[in-house]
Amino acid sequence: MREDVQSLDIRDVTGTWVTAVILQKQIEARIAALADLSHTPLFFGRLDYLHAISQELSEGSGGESFYIGRRHVHDADGDPMVIDWRAPVSQPFYRASRTEPLDVERRRRFGYTGGELTAYEDEHLSDPAETETSSALLAAEIEKPRVGPMRDIVATIQPEQDEIVRADITGTVCVQGAPGTGKTAVGLHRVAYLLYAHRERLARTGTLVIGPNNAFLSYIEQVLPALGEVEVAQATVQQLVAHVEVRGEDTAEAARLKGDARMAEVLRRAVRSGITTPTEPCVVVRGSRRWRVPVYELDEIVEELKGRDIRYGAARDALPQRIAHAVLVKMEQGGEAPDDRVQDAVARNAAVKAAVKACWPLVDPAKLVLRLLSDPEFLAQCADGVLTPEEQQAVLWPKPGRSVRTARWTQADAVLVDEATDLVQRTASLGHVVLDEAQDLSPMQYRAVGRRCTTGSATVLGDLAQGTTPWATASWPEALHHLGKPAAHIEELTKGFRVPEEVIAYASRLLPSIAPGLAPASSVRESPGSLTIERVEGDESDGNGADAGDLTDAADGVMAKAVVAACLRALENEGSTGLIAADARIPLFAEALTRAGLAYLSPGAETSAEARLTLVPASLAKGLEYDYVVLDEPAAVVAGEPDERTGLRRLYVALTRAVSGLQVLHAEPLPEQLA
Repeated sequence: MREDVQSLDIRDVTGTWVTAVILQKQIEARIAALADLSHTPLFFGRLDYLHAISQELSEGSGGESFYIGRRHVHDADGDPMVIDWRAPVSQPFYRASRTEPLDVERRRRFGYTGGELTAYEDEHLSDPAETETSSALLAAEIEKPRVGPMRDIVATIQPEQDEIVRADITGTVCVQGAPGTGKTAVGLHRVAYLLYAHRERLARTGTLVIGPNNAFLSYIEQVLPALGEVEVAQATVQQLVAHVEVRGEDTAEAARLKGDARMAEVLRRAVRSGITTPTEPCVVVRGSRRWRVPVYELDEIVEELKGRDIRYGAARDALPQRIAHAVLVKMEQGGEAPDDRVQDAVARNAAVKAAVKACWPLVDPAKLVLRLLSDPEFLAQCADGVLTPEEQQAVLWPKPGRSVRTARWTQADAVLVDEATDLVQRTASLGHVVLDEAQDLSPMQYRAVGRRCTTGSATVLGDLAQGTTPWATASWPEALHHLGKPAAHIEELTKGFRVPEEVIAYASRLLPSIAPGLAPASSVRESPGSLTIERVEGDESDGNGADAGDLTDAADGVMAKAVVAACLRALENEGSTGLIAADARIPLFAEALTRAGLAYLSPGAETSAEARLTLVPASLAKGLEYDYVVLDEPAAVVAGEPDERTGLRRLYVALTRAVSGLQVLHAEPLPEQLA
């Protein structure tokens, strides 16, 4: 199929060079989408229907079989060999059951090792004599070692996940998913499905995947290309709002207040604060005649534009045309017959421009926010009745910024600039946005994302129990209100596939303290021995002839030695290993691993057979997964956050990153919820 595309000669069908460039880009995109992936098989399943469903076959011709794969594959004659998993005929592969076989006689799953077909497994769904059994191939695929970036789950999508994946594009879906329930994979596969079902529409309007950080985006970036989709953009919220250079950092209270939805009203007032009542008439000179628009007429025009629900910049663009129209009415009353060209000329007249500048001045969003955060009087004027005086003081910069370029902007400030930018000029909307780890966004960040899909839909993914910011989402209805999608459908995934039951049950002890309203997750994977908890005591040599006390102090040295030993044990198994520790303790373990001769990666770097250990700060662990996890000092993870609830949520994230085994090491007492 790729060679057929490469051999296309478009010289006879391109009328202009523009057409040639467009066609060539489309051909290049098609070739990229057809790239072979050495360890990714073309098909993973087969459906044997009881009755024929193809139009070419007669009604009495019996059953029909289809191979199901990641993309459509046809032979040299154009006849299908493999059906795309997103096609309607493939849906029963995920939805059919013994109680509802959907005319499927047999569902066959294929097992692969390194791209080589090594096993298959049949389910005779229409045979009442066959008993229900769990799929060994399904379990093997889920438990396959995690080396390299995140994989697609197209061969293992479950019925409840498939319902979300194939939900209609016109509606927004919010997925509350416990750790290991596959919510991220579901969101990515939903993008792939929507691109298949609505390709032309989304090709025009665009799709975007938003993640919490670059490490997370690097981890998931290969999923969609493996499914043949190479045109989906990725970004973090901070990259979306990068109007100014972020060089500063807010206090937790300042960041919380700047992220509060009330700031939208403060900014709306600030943007419109420069609008003034006209004090002078507008006199337009054309030839030997003078046309006068009195103050009261100008005031009526300004007030009418102020009352309309349009952006500040659009209203300012309309104002000279409205004044020009008033002049044209007077011209007609004076016996002249002006046309549209005259109106445009009047709108460009110096007197009209001066009137517009006086009563509806230009607004630079960054300069406006700079003034708002630097000038107490201006902030008090705009925040009167919205923020208390104490809150206004917390929002103000400790040291006023001198210019947009030199100011020490924070991440929360950049979101305010984005809000102001949208108040001046409407932000372009995309066709579909996937927002992952959404529970960590502030109301103002939700508004920033919502602006990118005002005319499109969204898939919102998150877990309220994993909210680790001071402004973390309290409930999904509240979050969806700020996103501008209050009618979104909320789905809850509680059946875990990644985290072993023993591990998720241990982590769920924290739920009453961090998210009392959430039901604890369960896991389909029973894996005895997947959780070990070790208390580290004593003072020992580090085994390399150096005293453990060389590492900061004796206690840290002993702990570092124990953690390194745990990593070595984990690396004896196949797959990836993540060492997760409180951010402040990362330098300690970086030194310890280096002294032990253990190479390690940073979060987001691709693991390989040669480099399988990643050193992960607890703040960056969210969304990542490793076959084996070594977790250092839970108490330090909790203490590294500004409050206990946030610390326990950070710990909950760290505890649920393991696929096959979790080792918890501690010298300090465990949090009482885990004791």
